[in-house]
Amino acid sequence: MSNRALLEVIALDVEDAVAAQAGGADRLELVTDMAADGLTPPRETFAAIRAAVDIPLRVMLRKTDGFAAGDVSVLVEAARELRAEGAEEFVLGFLNPDGTPDLTAVEALAAELGGCRWTFHRAIDRAADRDGLRKALADLPGLDTYLTAGSAAGVDEGLPVLLAEAARRGEPGYGARILVGGGLALSHLPVLRGAGIDAFHIGGAARPSGWGHPVSAAAVADWRAALS
Repeated sequence: MSNRALLEVIALDVEDAVAAQAGGADRLELVTDMAADGLTPPRETFAAIRAAVDIPLRVMLRKTDGFAAGDVSVLVEAARELRAEGAEEFVLGFLNPDGTPDLTAVEALAAELGGCRWTFHRAIDRAADRDGLRKALADLPGLDTYLTAGSAAGVDEGLPVLLAEAARRGEPGYGARILVGGGLALSHLPVLRGAGIDAFHIGGAARPSGWGHPVSAAAVADWRAALS
């Protein structure tokens, strides 16, 4: 295919970021504490990574494990501090206990971000009603991406959902880009690309030696080659 797909790589620190860029990543998702599936990194970490690479960075806004927002004022303050440090793109997503989107938290952060571009992350894969969530969030300023595997269990199980949602591109609630991540494998790429999906997110796949090891530029380069 002639259109270049976007490759986003999770980075925990400067070493990860430099390796990911060297391997051909188009964008980084910055997080800390992968044991909690990725939390907001320290402001100093963002600043160091921003100084080390020149590709776009999306910074996680999430302070607790799980998909509950917790203290929204803490999240808003984190967003404010990161914006003051130069952050321009973000990742967030919160659910109520019944699986509906936590609009109070998401709207408060969207307002604080002031039109900055942001991704609604894999909370969508735990939502009680994916279609309802998409439509509830559709008009929020800055939302341009959904990070999703199509299922909480990962891309293997979520593939039919991803293909169905890709086919609805342009319908109300389906204007945001699908960024596929969560158990994503190279073997999934042909069918996803065939459906017109053009954005992919990797974390563990960029670390062949495991999560306790840094990003491998060579591993990222393999994904870049597969997407070219």
